[in-house]
Amino acid sequence: MIEPRPTIETVAARAGVGRGTASRVVNGSSQVSPAARAAVLKAIDELGYVPNRAARNLVTRRTDCVALVISEPGERLFTEPYFAGIVRGISAALAETQLQLWLSMVQSPAERDRVNRFLTREHVDGVMMLSQHADDPLPGKVLASGLPLVLCGRPLAGPEMPFVDADNASGGRLAAQHLLDLGRRRIASIAGPQDMSAGVARLQGFREIAGDDLIEYGDFSEESGARAMTALLEREPALDAVFAASDPMAFGAMRALKAAGRRIPEDVAVIGFDGSPGGRHSDPPLTSVFQPAEEMGHEMTRLLLAQLAGDQPPETQVIVDTRLELRGSA
Repeated sequence: MIEPRPTIETVAARAGVGRGTASRVVNGSSQVSPAARAAVLKAIDELGYVPNRAARNLVTRRTDCVALVISEPGERLFTEPYFAGIVRGISAALAETQLQLWLSMVQSPAERDRVNRFLTREHVDGVMMLSQHADDPLPGKVLASGLPLVLCGRPLAGPEMPFVDADNASGGRLAAQHLLDLGRRRIASIAGPQDMSAGVARLQGFREIAGDDLIEYGDFSEESGARAMTALLEREPALDAVFAASDPMAFGAMRALKAAGRRIPEDVAVIGFDGSPGGRHSDPPLTSVFQPAEEMGHEMTRLLLAQLAGDQPPETQVIVDTRLELRGSA
């Protein structure tokens, strides 16, 4: 005789909670105590409960899929630890739900149009976006469609949207002040793109402490850091410190400094921004402003899940702290 398929009522009874509580856990609501969530998940595992998605989706019009759209090429996603950290944080938070993650990298206008056509309620329940630029129309279009949306990074323009971001300006100030405290006086900066909030805020914080007469710009990549460092040395051969607005740019700057015969940190101190694991193994190890990428991914998911569950989160704009991690380069 075939055993009857476990129902949400069976799960609730096994967990010792009400049906509504069990349903909220299955649907990813944040309005459940940790103890109740643990009991329901344990009951689901013990009973082998699998929600009847087709039937439920006909009623709720839910797809049980959320999208993460990253406006960067795929090679950067898989080589730069910052992006991997964000994805790990999102994946860990979604592991406590029944939701699946749909990932897309977007570069060209054609790719953006394709993704925009996909981002409808027939395909996804909500959207998270990472590495957006000021002229990107996609966030505004998603917001106008009514889909729940959370950004990684404060939007530079347009209507207010829920977002999670690092305290980028504070990180820029920490880096500049540390270099001044070391006695460095010709301090340069390799700034990030000025059509991205992280690039703007990190440079703003740096300028508040160190001024703005030695600035070159990159795109957060290693090659752009090397080019900017070469340009800075041509402008000011006597510079004695540089703050790069990303670790990859700092690695490129260190490569250019060594090629020019500069010792790090004796001749030029170097600070990056990310706190990436690779910085521990560079030569010398890279001093960097740490931003908690996994925590940011987790917070993005928390804000999105609250919207999906119809909950009103206490805040829709989350800023996470940065800190300076001291190593051999400064």
